[in-house]
Amino acid sequence: MADSLTIAISKGRILDEALPLLARAGVRPTDDPKTTRKLLLATNLAHVTMLVIRAQDVPTFVQYGAADVGIAGKDVLLEHAGDTLYEPLDLKIGCCRLVVAEREHGVGRQSRLRVATKYINTTNRHFARRGIQAEIIHLSGSMELAPLTGLADQIVDLVDTGATLSANGLVEREKIADISSRLVVNRASMKMKHAAVAELIARLQDAVAEG
Repeated sequence: MADSLTIAISKGRILDEALPLLARAGVRPTDDPKTTRKLLLATNLAHVTMLVIRAQDVPTFVQYGAADVGIAGKDVLLEHAGDTLYEPLDLKIGCCRLVVAEREHGVGRQSRLRVATKYINTTNRHFARRGIQAEIIHLSGSMELAPLTGLADQIVDLVDTGATLSANGLVEREKIADISSRLVVNRASMKMKHAAVAELIARLQDAVAEG
């Protein structure tokens, strides 16, 4: 259908917060995304379907047109290399911040700063802007262990309350960016399915305002 829309949504916390937002916008999956094994979900709107996928995959699905729109954290979008996404709306959910953190009393650094993160591109840009040469070490999780074990001097990671940093003897040194979930749109879909996309954006704007 010319006006059909596919929405890609990140699993986890973003999904938990996006579902009530979408419901206020009048979009509800017919199956519970948290319990069904289906990956492509119908909704109460005949022209709208929903994909629930890994956060890092949302921009890729939208960029290549497998999904018309997506909901993903700004951290994922900053890391994504594509430039074909239109980002019309901050959904004000999944809020946290991306920070540089290290041990509270610091450590004796070697000749080159070592930074552990899963945000390789964003971290490289951050330190390059400051003229700092840093060796970036990719980790998928348990970032707090890197300074504690001597793997890295600092980490770049998402922080909400800061409790996990504190529990592991780490402190926030610098904020890179405030993070929240954003609506992203495939640019071709914005042109070819403008009416349907514009209606969804308007519904979500109202839902964010209500929230």
